[in-house]
Amino acid sequence: MQAHYVVKRPLLTEKSTVGMNEEKQFCFEVDRGATKDQIKAAVQHIYNVRVISVNTQVRKPKARRLKYGVVDDPSTKKAIVRLHAEDTIELF
Repeated sequence: MQAHYVVKRPLLTEKSTVGMNEEKQFCFEVDRGATKDQIKAAVQHIYNVRVISVNTQVRKPKARRLKYGVVDDPSTKKAIVRLHAEDTIELF
């Protein structure tokens, strides 16, 4: 799988911003079929940084009520990537 198919987009929340500034942790939404090794290689290739560790989470789909019934959003996979102390990613 190519790198730009593995990493979909960075996730910017209050909690991830604190992780970026204090602990060199960056959050990304990734492909559900991607493994930790593929995520590590993709982030290193796209951003030219050294990745120390990768943690992943699969988010459950949320049920939403619409006028024609209940619909489930698709489940997504989130990766938290820890970088080497000397590296950083400029997202803005």
